[in-house]
Amino acid sequence: MATTVGQYCIWVSDLERSVGFYTDIIGLKVQSRTEIPGVNEAVLAAESGGGRLQLAHAWEDPQPVEHGRALWKIYMNVDDCEATHKRAVDAGYTSTMEPQRLDRWPVIVAFVLDPDGYSIELLQRLGDDDRSGAR
Repeated sequence: MATTVGQYCIWVSDLERSVGFYTDIIGLKVQSRTEIPGVNEAVLAAESGGGRLQLAHAWEDPQPVEHGRALWKIYMNVDDCEATHKRAVDAGYTSTMEPQRLDRWPVIVAFVLDPDGYSIELLQRLGDDDRSGAR
C-alpha cells in the first residue's frame, strides 16, 4: 500500500460554525461525527479525491484556539477560486489575499481566514495552456 496523508485534525472553538464554513463556503461534505469523552469531532472531505479535515472541539475544557507557529496554512483545492473567495467574503469572513493568477504556476490563489483564524489557501488549478484568470 502506498503512503498517503489521511487527514489533518485542528482544534476549533465552535464545531457547528466551523462545519458550516467548510461545507457551505468551501464545499466539503461531512463524512462522520464522533463524540468521545470531552471532545466532539467532525470529519469532512471532498466528494472524491484528496485528504480529510477533522475538526475537534474540546467541550469539557473549552479554551481559545492558540495557533503558535506550527501551522502556516491549509490548502483547499477548489473549482472556482474567485467564486469561493466571494462566498467567504460575502459571509463575513476575512480575506487576506484577493484571487490572483500566479505566473510561476498555472493556478489562481486567494486566502481567507476560517472562523478560528486559520489561514485557508483557495487554490484553483488551471490547464497548462490556460493563461486567463485574475492577475
